[in-house]
Amino acid sequence: MLMTQYGYLLMQSMHFLIKGGNISFSNDSRLAALRGGSLHLDALNIFNGGNLLRQNILQVNMTGVTGKVKFNPDGNLIHPAYDIINVIGNGIRRIGYWSNYSGLSVVPPETLYSRPPNRSSSSQKLHGVIWPGQTAQKPRGWVYPENGRHLRIAVPSRVSYCEFVSQVPGTDKFAGYCIDVFTAAINLLPYAVPYKLIPYGDGVNNPSCTELVRLITAGVYDAAIGDIAIITNRTKMVDFTQPYIESGLVVVAPVKKRNSSAWAFLQPFTGQMWSVTALFFIIVGAVVWILEHRLNDDFRGPPRRQLITILWFSFSTWFFAHRENTISTLGRFVLFIWLFVVLIINSSYTASLTSILTVQQIFSPIEGIESLISSKDPIGYQQGSFARDYLVNELGIHESRLVSLKMPEDYAKALKDGPHRGGVAAVVDERAYIELFLSARCEFSIVGQQFTKNGWGFAFPRDSPLAVDLSTAILKLSENGDLQRIHDKWLMRSACSLQGTKLEVDRLDLKSFWGLYLMCGIACLFALFINVLQMVRQFSQYNSLEVASSGRSSTSARLQTFLSFADEKEQEVKSRSKRRRLEMASYRNETMDGYSSKRQDIESPPDESPHASNEA
Repeated sequence: MLMTQYGYLLMQSMHFLIKGGNISFSNDSRLAALRGGSLHLDALNIFNGGNLLRQNILQVNMTGVTGKVKFNPDGNLIHPAYDIINVIGNGIRRIGYWSNYSGLSVVPPETLYSRPPNRSSSSQKLHGVIWPGQTAQKPRGWVYPENGRHLRIAVPSRVSYCEFVSQVPGTDKFAGYCIDVFTAAINLLPYAVPYKLIPYGDGVNNPSCTELVRLITAGVYDAAIGDIAIITNRTKMVDFTQPYIESGLVVVAPVKKRNSSAWAFLQPFTGQMWSVTALFFIIVGAVVWILEHRLNDDFRGPPRRQLITILWFSFSTWFFAHRENTISTLGRFVLFIWLFVVLIINSSYTASLTSILTVQQIFSPIEGIESLISSKDPIGYQQGSFARDYLVNELGIHESRLVSLKMPEDYAKALKDGPHRGGVAAVVDERAYIELFLSARCEFSIVGQQFTKNGWGFAFPRDSPLAVDLSTAILKLSENGDLQRIHDKWLMRSACSLQGTKLEVDRLDLKSFWGLYLMCGIACLFALFINVLQMVRQFSQYNSLEVASSGRSSTSARLQTFLSFADEKEQEVKSRSKRRRLEMASYRNETMDGYSSKRQDIESPPDESPHASNEA
């Protein structure tokens, strides 16, 4: 309709030009410079009446098939409008309108001209579009270029742990967690990817994923999806997508319930923790005794009594039941720090002991991969897993110790039989499989820490754009929660959960408390240093009086005097020092008085009277 309208305008304008008799053409001097070119542009002529034709078109004011046709001074149509049609086969279907006044709309523009213009996003509407294929679903764009053929995507044909990936019996379809993740990621791509899933394996044994990855490099397959772990030697051959599930090798072993023993009260602390704690009780008791001995009668007496006091005082602080009072400022300072440390240790001990006595504990003779390596017992692994090569090449375990296991039932039987009855001591496998295996088997548990860290991804040839685009799609699935929903659909089971059960005992070690002991030790050293300075200052004053009174100043004598001074009560020392000062002051006064009287006797002459002379 639009082309018909403009054709009509052009015919009208040409009619005006013909009536004027001025239709002519001439050469364009600007094209002369292009003479000799392969396009022969210099042969083109220009219409001399072009400006007149343009003016005639801009002066049109008429009502045509599509409505009012008129131009504004800028040369633009006034209220241009178009029908938006949906071509369906050989037919058409109007799905809305467009105008520069209101934008997209399902209402004819003529009815909107009387209303205020509204270009908000909520008002931009069209009827539904029927896309090729008679579908209302919006197409995703171009098809992935592969010369018109479907991608050959290999899928491991597993015989165990079919929750991850398995072929539907009697069909060429696949189901499982990995398949749902791949399908959801493919649907998020902005283009279509035609593909065909091809089973890999004999259906009797679990296939090797490393060999499957090698076949991608050989061109046998275009990609591979499934439970394919991303490990170093595989990444050297192909490109992997972003991991869609975390995994890694773990050790699973039989566990037994641990019954509480008569010595369960010792389990909260390790032996090292008990030793250091007991040592600090004695050290703090000795430090407080040193600080209080010269001031406090509770810390004085015969040596045996003083030793008992030290031990009783130190260990009674565990229960905050010490009966001796501290008098000195330094003693109270050390006791305050120590009681804070005791409070923390006491609370931790109580909490740990409560957990041991109330929470059921389980134990295993295998503590992790280290104890498994050091033993000589056989080790199980999943058939077709990379765990075998890792145990042999990386951990140096001899092949004769490794036992291939296929089904989860084989895991359970081998672990129950144990190494002494033809079974295995433990099984090494990826965490994703083990968590599914343990969901209904409470007699086994993961022991130790996960000793490798990897994930599962989809494999593509080197530099394949699909690996990058699918990685982005997997991240979107993770962010919008679809990845977790797929996980819950396939892998969430009614787990065999021993509520309140823990593997081994979480014993409190010294490394959790060394900061407290360091703080207490520094406080004790600081208090002892200040106390020694005070005693030395007092002794220097006392010693000067002793030397003055006794006249002895040898080193041995001074040392004996200092030890005696340190053992004496401070009040007695002060009293004796005061008494000595008074005695020395009295002695000085008497000496000065005797010296004065003697001097007077010498200076005054004897009496000589005349009577005495006459008598003589």
